[in-house]
Amino acid sequence: MLISFGCPVSGAWAEPETLASIARRAEELGYHGLWAFQRLLVGREQDLAPIYQSVLDPIVALTWAGAATSRIRLGVSVINLPYLAPALLAKQVSTLDRLTGGRFDLGLGTGWSGPEFVATNADPNPRGRRTEEYLAALRTLFVDEAPEFAGKFYRVPPSRMLPRPVQAGGPPILLGGSAEVALRRAGRLAAGWVSSSRASLAEIEAGARVVREAAAEAGKDPAAVRVVVRAVVQPGERDEAVPLSGSWADIRAGARRYAEAGATELFYEPNWDPRIGGPDADPAEAAGLGLEMLEALAPE
Repeated sequence: MLISFGCPVSGAWAEPETLASIARRAEELGYHGLWAFQRLLVGREQDLAPIYQSVLDPIVALTWAGAATSRIRLGVSVINLPYLAPALLAKQVSTLDRLTGGRFDLGLGTGWSGPEFVATNADPNPRGRRTEEYLAALRTLFVDEAPEFAGKFYRVPPSRMLPRPVQAGGPPILLGGSAEVALRRAGRLAAGWVSSSRASLAEIEAGARVVREAAAEAGKDPAAVRVVVRAVVQPGERDEAVPLSGSWADIRAGARRYAEAGATELFYEPNWDPRIGGPDADPAEAAGLGLEMLEALAPE
């Protein structure tokens, strides 16, 4: 199982130099990738966790991290596809992939925040059909010399979009979601599945099985399907119900359980710690705690 790390995009530690220094140090320590996430805004009446209150744009943040590094992969988990036209996202993604030498992984979801749907004039439904059309539009924009797509929800007129991504076929696309239909869609249409921060170990194991079964039914190699786990870490007191809690040694041992459950990549997510990703934390202390976690959980 590959070991990656959450990029400084939330709260107090999401500062330019911290982002660059964490990216460089993660590369030095041998982490496979850095992962960001998307949160556009928080509705005034929404009671959301501190980590959602102040969040950098993931594409811009990963571009900054990419400029500070040369090898480590860069991923987003996830961009909510209803918020952006396929052509706009394809241009951003192709640019990032080209500027970083083909190091980008694209996670896509359909979103859940009502205020964000309103602010982007977006409708996530019907989620399945919309996602399938979006993927088809992205792929023609990534690959074809004369991209063109006509669907119910999305259209790409006969056109040309250059430059293309470095990676053949475009960056690997992973899909989020927890319902069985979403898991099966990830196995059937995408390079794999990326879990939510709330998914339990048992849910990861069950989800990985469904994703791989759907891939096999679609004629794909189930062994090639990626299962990426966003792993919220709780350092300190050990909670036997939380695999990634306790001492750093406990957390490392807990990570191995995700590999046994079928994960191909796990990224430790420091942004979910309010001492790091909270907007009211001290920036220097937050950066120090993030660096401590990065050093302590580095790949062996």
